[in-house]
Amino acid sequence: MLVRTEDVEWTDIWNTVGLRGTASDQFALNDLFVPMDHSITREFDRECRESGPLYRMGAGTCYQVGFAGVACGIARSTLDDFVEVARNKVPRGAKGILRDNAVVQTGLAQAEVNLRAARGFVLQSMAEIWKDLVAGASITVAQRITVRMAATNAIHKAREAVDFAYNAAGATAIFEGHPLERRFRDIHTVTQQLQGQIRHFETVGAWMMGVDVDLTFV
Repeated sequence: MLVRTEDVEWTDIWNTVGLRGTASDQFALNDLFVPMDHSITREFDRECRESGPLYRMGAGTCYQVGFAGVACGIARSTLDDFVEVARNKVPRGAKGILRDNAVVQTGLAQAEVNLRAARGFVLQSMAEIWKDLVAGASITVAQRITVRMAATNAIHKAREAVDFAYNAAGATAIFEGHPLERRFRDIHTVTQQLQGQIRHFETVGAWMMGVDVDLTFV
């Protein structure tokens, strides 16, 4: 619905653990009439006036890919920052710097592989779907299922990568202002959002086996 800014009442409620910069505050419209020509239902084909491929997939798909991108970006920067920490930190009681620890080396490599694989799954899936959309097709349920599983997987693989770096960095990561502290808060705020809920895998698995499932969030 398209309304004038002066008709909207905003309330500052976004005092959160992470993602503080999004300013996802609350707004209200009180007793305001919105004319029909100032509103549109994006998922209603008869009201769609734009023929571009972006409008042949639902808003839910856009949100899923968007949140996956945010999560992967947080994880990417986390691993990059962790490498700098590991190159210079000598943990208390240790004889050498953190980067020489075999467990840390292995964990970093696994986190890197999992993050790249998860991100690649999202990008590959969307590239294939986008070709169909550009050719004039609308997104199918099967394609929506693929995006749902790819996006949810990317969010959680990103969380795992951040958790590894945060834990391996030790007390260095707990101080406000340190990049790992902020990104730890941010990624765990992402996983608390609707797009990061683990129950999406249940929906995907049930659909794959032919179970009648609620596809509201697919």
